This record gives sequence, C-alpha cells and structure tokens, in this order.
Amino acid sequence: MRYIIIGAGAVGGAIGGRLAGSGHEVVLVARGAHYEALRADGLRFLAPDGPYTYRLPTVDGPEALGELRLDDVLVLAVKTQDSEAALRAWGAAPVTGGGTAAERLPLLCAQNGVESQRLALRRFRRVYGVCVWLPATFVEPGVVSAPGAPLTGILHLGRYPHGTDETAHRIAADLARSRFEAPVVPDVTRWQYAKLLGNLANAIEAVSGPLTGDEGRVLQKRVRAEGEAVLAAAGIAYAGEEEQRTLRADKIRFESFDGAERGGGSSWQSLDRGTGTIEADYLNGEIALLGRLHGVPTPLNDLLQRLANTFARERRKAGSMPVPELVRLADEAVATG
Repeated sequence: MRYIIIGAGAVGGAIGGRLAGSGHEVVLVARGAHYEALRADGLRFLAPDGPYTYRLPTVDGPEALGELRLDDVLVLAVKTQDSEAALRAWGAAPVTGGGTAAERLPLLCAQNGVESQRLALRRFRRVYGVCVWLPATFVEPGVVSAPGAPLTGILHLGRYPHGTDETAHRIAADLARSRFEAPVVPDVTRWQYAKLLGNLANAIEAVSGPLTGDEGRVLQKRVRAEGEAVLAAAGIAYAGEEEQRTLRADKIRFESFDGAERGGGSSWQSLDRGTGTIEADYLNGEIALLGRLHGVPTPLNDLLQRLANTFARERRKAGSMPVPELVRLADEAVATG
C-alpha cells in the first residue's frame, strides 16, 4: 500500500517518516513554507534513534498525483478546522479504473477529537478512526521531531463508527513494523473520547503554559470532571485512566536528543507558530456541544474554547496569560453559570 499523508506536520510527518523508514511508499501533502522545504530538502525527522532525512514525493493537492492508485491509503492528519477543505479536495480525486477516492479508497483520520471522522463519513465510504498517542513537534518548515522511545507512538484504529476489517489489520501491521503499536479495535471511539478528555487541557497549556503548578493541575481536573459529566449524560463510553496507563506502561518515554527540544502540545504549537487558528472548537467545543445537547452546563470548557480562539485570532503569545488570572476567570465563569 502507498500512504498519502494529508497534512505532513508533527503527527503526519512522524507517521510518514516512520513508514518511509521501514520501507513503505509514502507521499507527503503540505502547503506553504513546509511544502517548499520538503520539496527542496526532504523531510528531516528527528528521533532518539535518528536523525533521518527522507526525500519523499511531496504535493500540495491531489492534482499533482493524477489518478490515485487502488492500493492508496489516505491518512488525514490536518487539524480538524482544516478537515472540510481537505476532504472536499481529496474525496473528488479520480482513482485508476474509475470512481473517486471517496468511493473507493480507505481514509484514516489521525487527529485529535472526534469530529473529522463524522465529516469524512459524509463523503467517504470507508472511514477509519485513529486514537493518536504520539508526542511530536513541528520544529520548523521541513523538520519534525518525535521524542518517544522505544515506541514512537500508540495508534488505536478501527472502522468508524465501529468494527474492524482486513484493511485495518494490514495498516496496523505496517505501523507495527514502523515503531508504533497499533491495536485494531472494534470500538475506536471509546479510546478517542478518552483522549478527548485529556486534550481538554490543551487550551490551558496554550493560554497559560505547561501545567507545572498546583493551581494549573487543579484547574485541569475541574475541566476534565466537567467533560466526564457531559459524556456520562450523553451515554458515551470511554477508556478509563487506569486502562490507558496499563496499555501505555513504559512503551513511550521521552528521550532528549540534539535539536529536538519539545515544545508544548498541538494547541500550544498552533499559537507558537502564529497560524491564526486552533483546534479548541473540536476539543473543548465538543464538550460544550454535548453539554448543550444533554442539558449539562460547561462553563469551564466554554471559557477555554473562547480564550483559545481569541489567542489564535489575535496571534497572542502562547502561554502568556498567568495561571492565577486564568483561574480567576474560571471561577467567575462557574459563578455566573
């Protein structure tokens, strides 16, 4: 199979780099300065066992590839706010022998949150969810780092909305040969909602920096508890924290290495790069949406969604709001309902 990585940033670049390193055929899809750097110098992939440089075919859209192949696997790794445009472009791409990618090819959603696979299922017949546990950083155009060892990441995958099939097992086998653990599960959303609860803190980190103090950690627990209450009201199952810890054990340790100082998580990186957008609408905003649907107040997640979007829109510096100020705003939000 050929893997087409739509969004070769931190997560997409790490998956694409590792697949290429184990001998699989990979095409990278990028835009702007990252596209230019990948075309000129290849993908520089920094890892504890690296560094590596992979000179891979790189395109900025499906037109550059012509007809897609029947053995192509599309891996959607853009931020969710960019999913709709990517799905529209790639879904209509022609496939050898007739039909379109949306009709004939598998699409993996390797992203935070749960919304992209819903969007994908409107167009694509074969959608696979991926729960992404993969610490990675977009260092600069053309350069991605992943400090995890001995595994680079753990990627649960399965058909969306549920089930497994031969394609999922073939993809998992390729990932397993590429320094990932890739359990194939019939209930991938159960793992994705567990990851969503953890990702609710992304906005805290983006706005106020790493959660190293007690105040920040207490706020994180409050935000998570609000999310858990919403999922309970919605009747949505998720993997528990102990189950997650047992699965991960010490399979992914952060190892330092030259040139790969790790920044914050995905939302922090969006602010740090000044992209002008952030994924909070699909993380904290998912909890806000479910809360409104099921009658559960979500003042903390509402606040974080609003603040993260303001920081992104105004291109404010990542981590620039003091934690005590954020806690004060959180207390006010809860008090006023």
